[in-house]
Amino acid sequence: MTPETITQEFRRKVCEEIRLASEGVNRYIVFTPFMFDDGDHLCILLKRAGDRWYLSDEGHTFMHVSYDEIDIERGTRSKIIDAALLSYGIRNEDGELKSVIEEDAYGDALYSFVQGLIKITDVSYLTRERVRSTFLEDFQSFLTEQVPEDRRVFDYNNPQRDPERKYIVDCRVNGTRRPLFVFAVPNDARCRDATITCLQYEKFEAPFVATAIFENQVEINRRVLARFSDVCEKQFPSLQSAKERFEPYWKGIIGE
Repeated sequence: MTPETITQEFRRKVCEEIRLASEGVNRYIVFTPFMFDDGDHLCILLKRAGDRWYLSDEGHTFMHVSYDEIDIERGTRSKIIDAALLSYGIRNEDGELKSVIEEDAYGDALYSFVQGLIKITDVSYLTRERVRSTFLEDFQSFLTEQVPEDRRVFDYNNPQRDPERKYIVDCRVNGTRRPLFVFAVPNDARCRDATITCLQYEKFEAPFVATAIFENQVEINRRVLARFSDVCEKQFPSLQSAKERFEPYWKGIIGE
């Protein structure tokens, strides 16, 4: 089939806005109107290897998803992506997504390839939401690694002053002159709750030092953050910053 015929087939099966642009021998860029959620267009190329034509993203899709610093190679995220690729007949070859064109079915191949890439785009969005939901798990895993078991209590409350568990501390680190309260803060609501909890423990006249680990501090409302800062001795803008700086900070608390 000629490039003109292939273009017509692409347009008939997918949409009228598709066009091909030659970029070297047996290599064409497939321009489509389809985009990632940030406005970047899907990267699709029509290439030839031997006597077979295939579609490729040249690794662009996974690279785009990786901008969010999301691990797509393990766990549930990997399974979701693998299922999407299987559904649309796409192979993952070291990060490059490929779809071989069978029996000159160029239009059908492009349709499935586009659908697969869009599905991965959807998965990347859902994965970002999933990352938000696992923040507390990551927070607990981090403190489990950092603090010995006999010196930490997750979801701590004061059983005498707060038997109804209204004022929960995400993690209390013991064995210091003043207990260290570590709060996990993924959003404005949790930031407000942490502020209220600290103020309540001040009313309990219970000595403590408070610190916070944010999922993403820049997403917290400034006024909410300012109120929390008044009662919080130390703040880590993200889990990554806590991983880099928590240990020396904790050692400083132990040395009080």
